[in-house]
Amino acid sequence: MTSTVDLATLRIDDFTPHQDAEFEMQAADHVLALKLAKVESAGNSGRPGGAFSLLFAGPKGAWLPQAIHPVRHPTLGVMEIFLVPVGPLADGNGYQAVFT
Repeated sequence: MTSTVDLATLRIDDFTPHQDAEFEMQAADHVLALKLAKVESAGNSGRPGGAFSLLFAGPKGAWLPQAIHPVRHPTLGVMEIFLVPVGPLADGNGYQAVFT
């Protein structure tokens, strides 16, 4: 993947218009399609624009471990995001990222 976005510059408003959109996560040996299932405010953390979380739905099947993964979106670019598996969702495996 190409150069990455500075996570400190991202705000909740950058993601809200892309809820339900597809993102691509680079796993060790393949690319995984993720759907941005939820964008949620997480209060005031001192971060400009406030803290927020993203919930992604990946395909059902084997879980990927929590780790920093390159995630690509056609508008937002490539972001190196720490994703944590959070359990099954109706449409697949859930992965969460929290920006504080």
